[in-house]
Amino acid sequence: MTQAQLLEILGYVASVLVAVSLMMRSILRLRVINLIGAVCFTVYGVLISAYPVAAVNGVIALINVYFLFQMTRAREHFVLAEVRPISDYLAQFLKFYAGEIRRFQPDFTHDPARAQFVFFILRDMVPAGLVILEPRAAGSAWVTLDFVTPAYRDFRVADFLFRRNTAAFRAKGLTTLHSAPGTPQHEAYLRRLGFVAANGAYRYDLAAG
Repeated sequence: MTQAQLLEILGYVASVLVAVSLMMRSILRLRVINLIGAVCFTVYGVLISAYPVAAVNGVIALINVYFLFQMTRAREHFVLAEVRPISDYLAQFLKFYAGEIRRFQPDFTHDPARAQFVFFILRDMVPAGLVILEPRAAGSAWVTLDFVTPAYRDFRVADFLFRRNTAAFRAKGLTTLHSAPGTPQHEAYLRRLGFVAANGAYRYDLAAG
């Protein structure tokens, strides 16, 4: 493969990365992918002596670095807010995000008549996630829904809920959570959280969380 062909591939890769970044719903992912694309374009511009292209994309890369640095330093405020299963807001939230919920937990259905605990996770007072637990055996509950809105899928909501705020669940008398695998993406998310596969489902020990 010639040098010219390699440069052409680099240009295409940079273009694809920038285009893909604009399709990201998560601001964090958008910034990271756009940064990589801008760096590739900067290198591409230097190598083909297109210095205006290199300069513009170098500035874009620095802007992305700045905002990523600000995002990592930001101290966000998380709150766990419990609502009733018959809450009108809950019903509207589930209706609005029905398509997104089906992407990860296609078997989820909400029945307000069932015994359950419903918590919204507020991130800087904006509803960023929702978890619904159905108590089963003594001390255990099934996570029938664990959903994070598209703009906040950077794992901070999950970290707050399952690692830093387990006392809220233990206050309900829960020591163990169980979850169905859901889609492959949701199953990977459960594994990352520390859920352990058991009998076709996943288990999480709150006492150790």
